[in-house]
Amino acid sequence: MKDKIINIVAISGSLNPNSSNSNIIITIKSLAPANVVIKIWEGLDELPHFNPSTKEEIISVNNFRQQIREADGVIFSTPEYAFGVPGVLKNALDWLVFSGELNEKPVIAISASPLYTGGDKSLASLLLTLTALGANKNTLSSISIGNVKNKMNEAGEITDQETISSLQIILATLLETISLARISN
Repeated sequence: MKDKIINIVAISGSLNPNSSNSNIIITIKSLAPANVVIKIWEGLDELPHFNPSTKEEIISVNNFRQQIREADGVIFSTPEYAFGVPGVLKNALDWLVFSGELNEKPVIAISASPLYTGGDKSLASLLLTLTALGANKNTLSSISIGNVKNKMNEAGEITDQETISSLQIILATLLETISLARISN
C-alpha cells in the first residue's frame, strides 16, 4: 500500500480560507506521505439548500458527490457555530443522505476552536451525522483541538508540536482504515 496512490478529499466546515480549520487541513496535507494526494474541496458555498424533492440535475451537487465517490477517504475539519456544525457543512452532508457516497467510506473528523472545549459539540454533531451516513470510522477517527489560536503562528500555520503529532496520528488512522477497507473489498 505504500506505493499505491491514495486519494483523499478534505473539507473545511468554514467558508473562510484562512480559518483555523482550513489551516488544519493544509497542515495535514503537508504531513501526508508522497503517495497520498489530498485534494481540498472548496465548494460548500456553491451547493444549493438541500431539498429532498429536487429532481433536476444540479452540477455543484453532482460534482460534490463525484469527489466523495472517487476518494479513498475523506477528512472533515469543522469549527463550532452555536454548539453545532456550520450550516453549510450540514447542508453538504444532507445532499449525501440518499445517494450514499459516504457509506463505508473511511473518514476522520476534526473540530477546532479558540475555546478550550475545542468545538466538542460540533464534533459530536458531525460524528452523529457521519454515523447516520454509514461512514467508516472508529474511536480513533476524531480529535478536538482546543485553544487553537494559540497553536498557530500569525500566518495560520500550526506550530504546536503536540497538535502536529495529533494530526499525524489521525492521518495515520485514516490511512490504516483505507488500507483495511481495500483489503476487505
